Amino acid sequence: MTLQDKLEAMREASKVRIPPDARAIMQRSVDDLRASGIMSRIASAGQAAPDFTLPNASGGQVGLKALLARGPLVLSFYRGRW
Repeated sequence: MTLQDKLEAMREASKVRIPPDARAIMQRSVDDLRASGIMSRIASAGQAAPDFTLPNASGGQVGLKALLARGPLVLSFYRGRW
């Protein structure tokens, strides 16, 4: 099964799991985001990330450059709850 097949299966399963009114709110949010032009400003696969510094779980500051100096890095972006 390809990734696209798995994503489509998840979309179909959500139609049963998520109530219609909640799905409508989620779809409006997606439509609003697309209409805002945000899609032209998102990072693409393989694009270099800008340097940044964020607090870690202990409250200390961690910079992207410092992490990359130690080796390859995987970033995960979490949008949060709808």
